Amino acid sequence: MRTNTVKQKLLRGEPSIGAEAGLGSVLAAESMSRVGFDYVVLDMQHGAWTEESVMYAFRSIALGKALPMAQVRSNDFGLIGRLLDIGAMGVVVPLVNSVEDAEKAVLAARYPPLGGRSGGNFGTGFLSDDPDDYQKVANEEIFLAVQIESAPAVESAEAIMAVEGIDGCWIGPGDLSASMGTAPGTPEHTAAIRSVIAACHKTGKIPGISLGEVELARFWIDEGCRFVTCGDDGSWMAVGARAALAGVKGE
Repeated sequence: MRTNTVKQKLLRGEPSIGAEAGLGSVLAAESMSRVGFDYVVLDMQHGAWTEESVMYAFRSIALGKALPMAQVRSNDFGLIGRLLDIGAMGVVVPLVNSVEDAEKAVLAARYPPLGGRSGGNFGTGFLSDDPDDYQKVANEEIFLAVQIESAPAVESAEAIMAVEGIDGCWIGPGDLSASMGTAPGTPEHTAAIRSVIAACHKTGKIPGISLGEVELARFWIDEGCRFVTCGDDGSWMAVGARAALAGVKGE
C-alpha cells in the first residue's frame, strides 16, 4: 500500500496544503496534483463526481505529486468503504455532529478490531498486497477526518475528536457561520473555530479547515490548523476566466 505522506507530515506537526476538486474532471484533478499540492480532495458532496469518475481521478492524481482523497456525500458505510477500496488515501466525512456520528465514520473506514470495514477480493490493496497485511497497514495509513460545520458539532468537538480512529477534523467555516446565525469572520465565528482547534490539540488530533482564500489559509495555519485546503478547481477557473476577459476588454 502507498505510504500516506500527508498523514506522516501532519503527525509531525507540519501543515499540509491541499486543493478541492468539484468539476468532475479527471484532467483538472491531475493538473492540480502536478502543481504540487500535498493532496486533492474530490468533493462528492457538492461536486459533479460519480463513483466511477472518482476511481479514474484517484489514479490520475497519483500521476502527480498529490495524494487522492474524497469528501463523501454522506456518512455512508458502503460508500466510504468502496472509495477506500478503489484508491482513496483519505476520507472526509461531512455533517458529523455527535460522538455517534464519529463512531459511525470509524466503523466504515477502519478494519476490525478498530472498525467494521468489510474486506473483499477486489480493491487497490488486495490486488498487490497480502490481504491480512493490507488491512493492518490500511488502518495505519488511511487518513480519516470528520467535518465540524455546525453549532452542535462545535459544542461536542472535544468528545467527537476523542473518538478512537478519528485522525482529525476539517472545519467548514461557511456552513458553521450559517448554523450559528452569524456572518463569517465575526468574533463569535472566529472563537468557535478556535475552540475546535483547541479541542483537537487537547485530544491529540489534527485540526483542519476548508478555505477558498489564500490569506485566510495563512491566517488559520498561524492559528494552528494543519490540514488546510485553499481553493477549488471551479473557483480558480472562474477567477482566471474573468481576469482574462477583463484584460481583453481593457477593464
